[in-house]
Amino acid sequence: MSQLVKAQLISTDGGGTIDFMFNPNQLAFSQQINLTKSSGARTGRGLPKVNFAYPEPVTLSINDIIFDTYETGESVLRHLKPFEKAVNFAESGEGKEKRPPTYVFTWGSQEYIRCFVTKVDYNLTMFLPDGTPVRVSVNLTLEEIDESVSQPGMGTPQPGASQRHTGGR
Repeated sequence: MSQLVKAQLISTDGGGTIDFMFNPNQLAFSQQINLTKSSGARTGRGLPKVNFAYPEPVTLSINDIIFDTYETGESVLRHLKPFEKAVNFAESGEGKEKRPPTYVFTWGSQEYIRCFVTKVDYNLTMFLPDGTPVRVSVNLTLEEIDESVSQPGMGTPQPGASQRHTGGR
């Protein structure tokens, strides 16, 4: 029997790698094109003429990522810290615009997309009698950036992609 490999968000810019406690049961990819519609020009059927501007980045949604610390009795909140850092990246008081941390979402030998975290939602779903949260369900939205490891197939992983990625910018 082969060993279970965990999904990860591997940092590409020196931040911390985020390890998943339990693997997701679904990866939902989305991509659309940006259109501009002419207000004056019309087609033969009276519809506005459409110009195709550019493709939007691939978005990857991963829902119901479970972290559970019931057996150890410790708070599960420490598992949320890396996700919070991914979206609360600006240092307070500096006034500088900073770029969010970048990652490559991987699972086993497959690298799916080079990305940043655009949204984190979580629900605390189990508590000890003293109120300590011991289970959390996290929903992530990731957006493709720069030169991703994905190809024009909405983030479809490519065989051998892990050998092509060097981990830099």
